[in-house]
Amino acid sequence: MTLATSTAPGVVQAPPAPRRRRGRGLYRTLAPYLFVTPFLAFFVAFGVYPMLFALQLSFTDWRGAGTAQWVGWDNYLYLLQNPAFWSSLATSGALWLMTVPVQILVGTIAAVILNNTLMRGRGLARSFLLLPFVTPLVAMAQVWIITFDQNHGAVNAFLGLFGLPDIGWLTTTVWAKPTIALLFLWKTTGFAVIILLAGLQAIPGDVYEAAALDGASRARQLWEITLPLLRRTTAFLVVMQTLAVFQMFAEPFMLTQGGPYGSTTTAGYNLYKYIRVSDLGTGAANSFLLVVIVVLLSLATIRFLRPKD
Repeated sequence: MTLATSTAPGVVQAPPAPRRRRGRGLYRTLAPYLFVTPFLAFFVAFGVYPMLFALQLSFTDWRGAGTAQWVGWDNYLYLLQNPAFWSSLATSGALWLMTVPVQILVGTIAAVILNNTLMRGRGLARSFLLLPFVTPLVAMAQVWIITFDQNHGAVNAFLGLFGLPDIGWLTTTVWAKPTIALLFLWKTTGFAVIILLAGLQAIPGDVYEAAALDGASRARQLWEITLPLLRRTTAFLVVMQTLAVFQMFAEPFMLTQGGPYGSTTTAGYNLYKYIRVSDLGTGAANSFLLVVIVVLLSLATIRFLRPKD
């Protein structure tokens, strides 16, 4: 007996669906995990494991050799009762006040100017802004030492033209911190401008068009549209720069070695002092206290600058 199938004229039957191969489906499921496995392996080996090891180390007394002796919270209590630790935090806080608000103000003004499409040479200006950021800090520190040298520096030579006395920019407690802050500003303000410029370019243009149709001036658009919509970008930038300031090490190390009289010993440089004398347990405890402080500062910044409905 022959089975006959009937098809209505003009109706095209869809081809039968191909059978899904079990092996191909399994490959598609596992492929993403296989691609990220090398990254995860490096992250665990060089990120997670050292962090956990440092956390364990912070509860021990270990000098880099021999057996580590468990001391519990002694390292943390020692740091919290140590005036040098609080002095280093105060130095980092002072540098933060000298740098981050200035960066936000100057960076926002520069970003608004560079965001103007009628401005010529915007690409060249952005390149010049990034030059200090990509220049090695060691080279910049050497230039700073020569420029601000008390006896032969260009700055004091210029001031001498007006009859002003020489200033110990790197050798006095009054001027050492501002000189280091100036180096930090010169190196990283270009980075801040680029971040803020990216935030400006993410604001939809039709918002400004609607405001212009309503008769809003450029100044009012800047105050009521641009600055509120830049809150997320500004919060991100403040968090990043707070991390950079409290981890600052190379600048005081190259310029002042933490002096004079410890006035430029930042939180990052204070951590290095424990590592230098092989007091690794106290150094690890210092690093985790810094983590806690920076996280709290970052959360406060995000809460303060979060967008309002």
